[in-house]
Amino acid sequence: MTNIDYPFHFNALGHTAVTSDDDHIRDMIEQFLFTSPGERVNRPEFGSGLQQLVFSPNSPELAAALKFTIQAGLQQWLGDVIEVQELEASSEDAVLRITVKYRVRRTQEARVASFSREVA
Repeated sequence: MTNIDYPFHFNALGHTAVTSDDDHIRDMIEQFLFTSPGERVNRPEFGSGLQQLVFSPNSPELAAALKFTIQAGLQQWLGDVIEVQELEASSEDAVLRITVKYRVRRTQEARVASFSREVA
């Protein structure tokens, strides 16, 4: 199966860039994390809403709710592909950092993916 690379771009030959299965899974996690609900026309409930919470007051309750919400969303949208083992989220100044430890269901391999976004 051919996986289109994210973000969409062309390779050196001018064809649509493709990627490996592992990179494609990482790309799907990134798309979920940094998409806001309502952003996709045909899937208005898709996305974590994470970027909206960056400047919210930090508290243990908010962190717990955030982790639960993201883990539930990953389970809903990617549960057939991955099993989330652990999730860490932190916000420092205007930089949001997320680390997801997961197991690929098809191969049973453990993976760790880290993501960061500067939010203005």
